[in-house]
Amino acid sequence: MSAQNELKRQAAERAVEYIQSGMVVGLGTGSTAVYAVRRIGALLAEGRLQRIVGIPTADVTAREAEVCGVPLGTLDDHPSVDITIDGADEIDPQLNLIKGLGGALLREKIVAAASRRLVIIADESKRVDQLGTRAPVPVEVVPFARRPAADYLTSLGARVVERQRDGRTFITDEGNVILDCYFPGLANPREMGQLIRAQPGVVEHGLFLGMATEAVIAGARGVVVLER
Repeated sequence: MSAQNELKRQAAERAVEYIQSGMVVGLGTGSTAVYAVRRIGALLAEGRLQRIVGIPTADVTAREAEVCGVPLGTLDDHPSVDITIDGADEIDPQLNLIKGLGGALLREKIVAAASRRLVIIADESKRVDQLGTRAPVPVEVVPFARRPAADYLTSLGARVVERQRDGRTFITDEGNVILDCYFPGLANPREMGQLIRAQPGVVEHGLFLGMATEAVIAGARGVVVLER
């Protein structure tokens, strides 16, 4: 395991300590969140957690949870989620986030909005002073609107790249495309989020503002917990 993956594992396993038996748990997507899913499965197998219902934020997460023995449900049956544990691509000092490089930002935001607590897990490389300085802002767009949406996002100052995977346009679980928007930093992420959403055809963006309650971050000096 690489040093960075070890930090991801440490952050994930620390965050899973917040989970109690009987909870409805949002299961995040991505390289860090998978460690949380695996830890939950291990604790269920050991009997240290019981009666957990997981709400996956992507099909790939659901498959991992099934392999790990984590029972799954839906927001139809469990519209209120006790806690969601998920990763992030950038975390600023106010715990505002950029998420979505794993391609699941829409479902991630839906589950986060339904959650009493959103605990973010990350290694220390994800901390930034200002959003948009390292990661692009992913914008999920219906395919019919990809060109006008890309032109509009360019007018907002972004360098827009349609996401590809294996040489083909990446398609989300909801059948949409993602336009990755590279900005030279976001001085006012809330205003930018509102501007992005104003364009017809834009489904959601990867700015998660004021949603995280805690961030569990692992680094060379150990694990720290930041609270909003």
